[in-house]
Amino acid sequence: MYKWFLGVGFLVLTGRVKYGIIGFVIGSIIDFLSRGNQTKAQAQQSSGSGFEYYRQRATQYDFPTMLMALSAVVMKADGSVKRAELDYVKGFFTAQFGNQFTREHLQVLKHFLDNGQIPISDICNDIRNRISVDGRIQMVHYLFQVAKADGHVDDSEMKIIEQLANKLGIPAMEFDSVKNMFYRSADSDYKILGIEASASDEDVKRAYRKMAIAFHPDKVAQMGEEYQKGAKEKFQQIQDAYENIKKKRGIK
Repeated sequence: MYKWFLGVGFLVLTGRVKYGIIGFVIGSIIDFLSRGNQTKAQAQQSSGSGFEYYRQRATQYDFPTMLMALSAVVMKADGSVKRAELDYVKGFFTAQFGNQFTREHLQVLKHFLDNGQIPISDICNDIRNRISVDGRIQMVHYLFQVAKADGHVDDSEMKIIEQLANKLGIPAMEFDSVKNMFYRSADSDYKILGIEASASDEDVKRAYRKMAIAFHPDKVAQMGEEYQKGAKEKFQQIQDAYENIKKKRGIK
């Protein structure tokens, strides 16, 4: 608009074509800069809208929305949403939340899956302010289950879960413990207990007792039934790791 306004204006005021051209050029520059500012403002608004959508739905009592947002991040990590992952999420929420799990929550998941950019940092900060570290560790355990629903935890999925764990404030040892429950290596049983394979038998016993106390399901009993299944599975995997090490070493 400015290019025509200034171009015609300069021409009328001066009566000379060259000044009309100068006005047109100046107006074109102003139009270009204005479009750039508008595009930047729209981008900023779009970036913020994802978190606003999340915040409107993640009330203090709407824990499923938090998990839906994080689920979408992991499901999109390898570039395609697998049917097995979607079925796992549906099955998990149906089993864990019962009547509290509605079609609306699936719409929330769809929104985040379809959204180009998910405001990960803002969402993780919100979760850190609302959920205890024990609950956040169980969230990471759940995210690994989503990633492994198709039978394999992809490297891209591992990377994004580690990124989420960092933003959620999960201590490195606790993350490594959960990771090795799904991403197995020769030393996984030891890593689950938070120790090295060179640890003594007494160190193994002490590490097991420490982990058993730290991750006993009773630790999250007050947080609601939605935490219980993941907590029990993690506790069982700690016990299994200890039993595997005892068997290999002949510990009584």
